[in-house]
Amino acid sequence: MIALALAVVAALMLLELWISTRNERVLVARGALTAHDPVYGTMRWAYPAVFVAMAVEGMLSAPVPRSLVLAGAAVFLAAKLFKFWAIATLGERWTYKVLVLPGVPLVTSGPYRFIRHPNYVGVVGELIGMALLTEARFTGAAGVVFFSWLLSRRIRAEEQALR
Repeated sequence: MIALALAVVAALMLLELWISTRNERVLVARGALTAHDPVYGTMRWAYPAVFVAMAVEGMLSAPVPRSLVLAGAAVFLAAKLFKFWAIATLGERWTYKVLVLPGVPLVTSGPYRFIRHPNYVGVVGELIGMALLTEARFTGAAGVVFFSWLLSRRIRAEEQALR
């Protein structure tokens, strides 16, 4: 079950990478500026590594109770759907990199009506869901704390770029 979950996570990451890369080309062609981002380099390897670490911890531990697997899958799915809502709302403006189109107003529809950075709420939810699904008590907790720190730095960089 854990191997299947990791395969699904990897496939979804590849889909997001494809969307991001496609959107980056469009934005750069439209004159987008690349903003300073102190954590992008770390996030590129740490995001997939945290999921792999949780899967490994889960595989090395006792079997995960079915109720925890189901709860983790539900949290992961809800987080991923929320994240895809944010991605769909931004459309071609969503990328992994911090790119800013000068003179274009902020998006304030979809989940952005309620939360300034819904994509990152989705990321944390994905991590929590995978931690539950794999019963990764150590790597899950460490991953959530580490990514919360990375995302707080990323949000500061984005806010500065959007000013």
